[in-house]
Amino acid sequence: MPEEGCPTCGRVFDSRRGLAVHHSHAHDEKLPNRECAECGTAFHCKHEKRYCSEDCRDSAVSYEGENNPNYDGGMTETTCEICGTSFEYYPSDKEGLYCADCVESEQWRHKRDIEGEKNPRWNGGKRELECDRCGETVERYPWNITGEATLCSDDCQYEWLSEEFTGDGHPNWEGGDTGNYGKGWNRIRKKALERDGYECTHCGKTKEEIGRNPDVHHIVPVRVFAEARGFTRADAHFKENVVSLCVECHRKADFGLIPETILRSFVPFGTRNGPHTSLPGDAGRIGNEYRAAERRYEAPARG
Repeated sequence: MPEEGCPTCGRVFDSRRGLAVHHSHAHDEKLPNRECAECGTAFHCKHEKRYCSEDCRDSAVSYEGENNPNYDGGMTETTCEICGTSFEYYPSDKEGLYCADCVESEQWRHKRDIEGEKNPRWNGGKRELECDRCGETVERYPWNITGEATLCSDDCQYEWLSEEFTGDGHPNWEGGDTGNYGKGWNRIRKKALERDGYECTHCGKTKEEIGRNPDVHHIVPVRVFAEARGFTRADAHFKENVVSLCVECHRKADFGLIPETILRSFVPFGTRNGPHTSLPGDAGRIGNEYRAAERRYEAPARG
């Protein structure tokens, strides 16, 4: 049986396996089991490697030209269609039509003439229209001719909106008022203004500050009387049911932002329900919505 000697300490073993086990345990290094195909150096590897290092592999194996796994025939020489210069290109990259200089100068690009009627989306150009407000001539593209009216400026638009969205033209229109307030309204309105000193009973603005007489607001709306059986519009016109308010406070009262109880507190105590013992329906009662509004209500500081 051939003997195997340890290359490090010289100890002799009966088998190659025994020598390998000894060298691995005693010297903490595995014996070489392969020889590098490039430099001939002995090395150990549990896989079937041919080279001892990356450098040896790169030296032995070339990835240039046809040896590259992605090789597709190399570069092809052709002639630039613009300047006639010869240049090389990769067929896998693009079709060689123009050299690098001509590509950079963009001389190869074709500019389409798509102005005016030559544009595939041409539909006649601008059209002349007449402003629905002032009659001025307006130019519009067909795609911009939309809406109910053609208007030439913001001013005309504001005026048109002011007219169209008033009364039954407003999207929130619910029937409006009951028309003429009927007999007795002018008389009771004048008495309310005189009683309240021609100023807003809620915020204290005077006639001079408002720029005109205050509005006279019905605490129980005229429409409630007009729609109730046994009542007329004129039944809404009594002093205890009207109060003087400026424009801003009148708007708040209409939207329920000033509780009915607050409005009634501005009116001197009298025959609350006028000539009747009760108001139509629940008009004389304070509903939950008014109580909730009263809790949220904050009186303005009077000047």
